[in-house]
Amino acid sequence: MGGCFSDVRGGQQAIGGGQERPFEANSNPNYGVTGQNDAVQFFHRARGLHPLFTQLELSFSASNLIDRDITSKSDPMVVVFSKKKDSKLEELGRTEVILNSLNPVWINKVTIAYQFEIVQPLVFYVFDVDTKYHNIPVQMLNLKDQDFLGEANCVLSEIVTKHSQSLTLNLQGKNARRGVRNLGTLTVHAEETVASRSAVEIVFRCSNLTNTDLFSKSDPFLRISRVVESGGYVPICKTEAIDNNLNPIWKPLCLSMQQFGSKDNPLIIECFDFNANGNHVLIGKIQKSVADLEKLYIEKIGANFVFPSSHRGPDKVLKGQLYVDRFLEKEQFSFVDYISSGFELNFMVAVDFTASNGDRRNPDSLHYIDPFGRLNSYQQAIMEVGEVIHFYDSDKRFPAWGFGGRTMNGGVSHCFNLNGSATSFEVEGVEGIMAAYASSLHNVSLAGPTLFGQVINNAAQIAGDSLTHHNNKYYVLLIITDGVLTDIQETKDALVRASDLPFSILIVGVGAADFTQMEILDADNGLRLESSTGRVATRDIVQFVSMREVQSGQKSVAEALLEELPAQFLTYMRSRDIKPGTFSSAPPQIT
Repeated sequence: MGGCFSDVRGGQQAIGGGQERPFEANSNPNYGVTGQNDAVQFFHRARGLHPLFTQLELSFSASNLIDRDITSKSDPMVVVFSKKKDSKLEELGRTEVILNSLNPVWINKVTIAYQFEIVQPLVFYVFDVDTKYHNIPVQMLNLKDQDFLGEANCVLSEIVTKHSQSLTLNLQGKNARRGVRNLGTLTVHAEETVASRSAVEIVFRCSNLTNTDLFSKSDPFLRISRVVESGGYVPICKTEAIDNNLNPIWKPLCLSMQQFGSKDNPLIIECFDFNANGNHVLIGKIQKSVADLEKLYIEKIGANFVFPSSHRGPDKVLKGQLYVDRFLEKEQFSFVDYISSGFELNFMVAVDFTASNGDRRNPDSLHYIDPFGRLNSYQQAIMEVGEVIHFYDSDKRFPAWGFGGRTMNGGVSHCFNLNGSATSFEVEGVEGIMAAYASSLHNVSLAGPTLFGQVINNAAQIAGDSLTHHNNKYYVLLIITDGVLTDIQETKDALVRASDLPFSILIVGVGAADFTQMEILDADNGLRLESSTGRVATRDIVQFVSMREVQSGQKSVAEALLEELPAQFLTYMRSRDIKPGTFSSAPPQIT
């Protein structure tokens, strides 16, 4: 496989054809790739390009703007900024100028990369452009020379989660000073720029492949690449490798139109013999378009592989053939499709109260509450993850538990209500979680051992019970821990059972412990968890990060934890053929 994407996630696994990517890769004209898959992600990151995201277009309209002109109406323009962590504004784009209108509807859109795992504050300025500047391109306008009509701000998630993906905001004076006068409203609408949701599910089979191994049979896999205008090609996906088999049948691949472009675009399909050292041996190759593959399926015929000549002669036609056993066109929905149609993410938290955290009164303790307001690792994880996910939960009521602590009744509990209530486990908002956590440190003694099983089972029961009422909720449990698991097999059993539910688990490791066990639970090595009865998890539902490793890098805790969540969400929805639907919701409110 050369240096393209060798040995990603275990090497022998399929990549990029399982519908698991929720976002588009950043398009780059040098490589011609807009596919939604790990192969492209690795291809881009190896070249220092951007990670995956969903490209959105923001469009704007306004009502009842104030009139700054004397003899005519205002000539408004919108300028969009992103607000950085240091509160500085970075301009994203501008609309055109609409002449003489207090109720403008702009045509030009502003493009923004929507990333689920990041809170993305936006600021919108509306200006009245002076007549003498009308012949100047809007990007060249000096905003200081224009009359200010009002500003508004929101978080991108607030727009995306609206049923209509539209949000109406009251315009205010500079620096959010509303004043007495009504400055009008600005409506922002977001729309995905995906050209098509079409996808094709394909099952490939081969027969009579050439054996390249000496003492056994080849371990074949297919790599599919898209030919680009320059004549080169880039990988879009690969199948899993099948051991010792010259007549393999691979698991289904799902290719989106963003990956292959159109049904007539040529694809290069290469068959390799897998080698663990990454030096995979080419067995043969073939060039076919998606339309050609459909024809193979309809006519139930195979196509011969060829082997490139080393002497500029004709390629050698091989005995081995490629067959298409399944060809199914389908519609592929994105994460944004589900969220904007009424699907919700319900947030839950579980906090480790084992003694290894250290006495809360000691400044070295992981549970130490700093009197000057500096957040400890538990508080930081709750705040960073909670401030992202709470936008996707309509009632903002979050189950919150502790485990491994000795409660007021004197016994050690491995799942107790963080708010101290005997009957209610929910708290109001992220602030409620923070308050319940701080209060519990005075009422719960640190004990042990570290057991996840009961917390996971309780959270999974909530997710399971929800299926009898609705299917538009997906549950996310955040577990924050400092210790080594005592119930590793019980935890695996709980995770395997939960893998069938609308449920994901985020685990943050705090402190200096060895978190090797957590990495096993994460299953990022491609090996799905297996229960004590031999049952294999339906899918990977765990994402683990170590706080100390995150803090030494560029990402926040929330980014590192949440980047896999949309993919896990989509894997669940697609595996059950759940499509975005229309759900009853409250009418949009002006904020």
